[in-house]
Parts: sequence; C-alpha cells; structure tokens
Amino acid sequence: MRKRTSSLGLGLALFALLAFTACGESGGEAGAEGEAETTRARYTFAGGPSGGTFQYYASGISTLAGRSDLVQARVLARATGGSVENLRLVNSGQADFGVVYAGNVWQGRHGLLEGDTIEYQDVMAVAYLYGAPAQLVVRDGSGIESPMDLVGKRVAVGNAGSGAAYNAELYFRQLGIWDELETEFLGYRNAAQAFQNNQLDAFWVFAGFPSAAVLEAALQEDIKLLDTYAAGEEAGLFEDFPYFSQIVIPAGTYEGQDEDVQTFQDAALWVANADVPAQTVNNLVTEVFSDEGLSYMVSTHQSAEEMSIPGGTQGIVTPFHEGAVQFWQENDVEMQPERMPAGA
Repeated sequence: MRKRTSSLGLGLALFALLAFTACGESGGEAGAEGEAETTRARYTFAGGPSGGTFQYYASGISTLAGRSDLVQARVLARATGGSVENLRLVNSGQADFGVVYAGNVWQGRHGLLEGDTIEYQDVMAVAYLYGAPAQLVVRDGSGIESPMDLVGKRVAVGNAGSGAAYNAELYFRQLGIWDELETEFLGYRNAAQAFQNNQLDAFWVFAGFPSAAVLEAALQEDIKLLDTYAAGEEAGLFEDFPYFSQIVIPAGTYEGQDEDVQTFQDAALWVANADVPAQTVNNLVTEVFSDEGLSYMVSTHQSAEEMSIPGGTQGIVTPFHEGAVQFWQENDVEMQPERMPAGA
C-alpha cells in the first residue's frame, strides 16, 4: 500500500511539474507581451480647453500614434489652458508635445512674453498645423478704407485676455493708433451682434476663415474686409514680429466680398520638447503627414485641410526638432533660419 501511494505521489508530482513548465512557457509569452506593452514609450500631448481646436489636434495625433505600427509609442492627449500654458509644459518636460502659436514660441524663446522674461529654449518646432488670420470688418460705404481710418471709431477687438485682443493691441500699437480707438472687448458673436445694431464701426477677428461671426454680419449688413497687411508692412510689423506671415482671404469667402483681401496670420504649431528622441518625432510626423494621416486629421477638424508636406514649415521662424529636420529634409521642404528680435 505504501508502494502504491509512493508511485501515485510520484506520478502526481511529475504531472504537476509538467503542467507548471507548460504554464510557465505560456505565461512567459503573455508576460513578454504585457511587459512590452508596459515598457512601450509613453508621451503626453498638451492640447487646449475641452472642445477647442487645439484639443482636436492633440487628440487626433494621439489617435494616429495609437493606430500606428511605425510609431511604437503611446501618446496621451491632455486638456490644458492653451498656447502659453503648453509652451511652459513642453519646455519643462511635463508634456512632450503640444500645440502652441508661432508667436508664443518665438516670444518665449527670446524672453519677450508679456510679464515673463524666462527664455523657453527647449520648445522645438515640428510642423505647421493651421493659421489664424486677422479679419477686420467694417461697413461697405462707411468711408473706412484702411485700418488708419479707425481713429476715433468704435472697434471690438475680442474678449479681454484672449489671443485676438492681444494681437489686436499689438497690431494697432504698431500702427500708433491703439490709444486713439474706442475699443470694446467683445467676443466674436457679441461683436457681430453689436455691429448689426450699429453699436460698432468695426470688429476684429483673429481666427480661421470663414468665420461664423463674419458670415452672420455679412448676411445682415453690406460688409467690407480691410487690407491689414499693407498698413502692418508700412509700420514695420513683420520686421519686429517675424512669425506673422502674409495670407489672402479669397474673393467670395463672404457675401459681398468681390475681391481678394491681403492680411496676415499667426500659425498654430506642433511642438516637441528637445529631449524627445529624434526617431520618435520622425516616426510620428511621418505617420501624421501620410495620406491616411492627413485624411484622418481633416475628419477630426476641418482646419486640418491646411496641413500638407509642402506647407509644413510655413510661419516657423524658430529652431526645429532634430527628428522634424530629418523629415522635412527628406521631403525637400525648406526651413527658415531662426529669426532674432530686432536689435538683438
């Protein structure tokens, strides 16, 4: 009886050993997969307020990274306060990527942000995403033919603290007439309504076109868009602030607009922290600027129709990330040299 028990015990022990070995091999494969997923590089992409354009781009690029066999990294979109916050997050490494206006990248790099002399040197450009052009609306037949004619006039410039209001003040100060305007800090929709109620002589929009506010005003009033570029050029705006670029609002964009209008824009840029590996940046930008990637970005937000390989470096006057440099050079796209502040 003792011999049978010993034999049975030996058999059970051998069976257990074989089962453990088999499970160990199978579990090792599963463990390897889990470990690979766990150790896959993770990055954070700083977007903007929930529902805002910046956040659409952060989410879109993050989704493409997750679908890609090339990228081999996980990218998590993060809601933030917007451009200046993103500049600081990316510079500090609290975010690896972000969307930041070209103006803020340039100002931050040279310690020229309002009330902030820190030089944000670790924020590197990756690509142009879309532009935010100035649109200055007046009534057709009002006698206002240029921005200089707005002296003494009632002008809405955007919400207080907004990028629109900041750029309006910068523009009109450069022209030397900011203190001679009767400024109203109104958002676009409220400005359009005030304009229709004859409470304003003009309103300023700094956003993609066609703008819903300008469309609304054009349905109720005979409007005219002013050429903002000529006055800015004469005042030296583009020498002092080289991140602004020229753009044309095509005829027919708005009801009654029969001619092209020259204006200028700031650009929303994709940026990366300097320490993100070059190959990671190169793989990610390759994925995003593929035909499939660009098509997906347009499905995410219509403004992504501006994204293209030939136009991927426009409006960028600050240094590029090494991984982006490789991509643009491989695609024969020129990159502007860094533009220093006047007098630097």
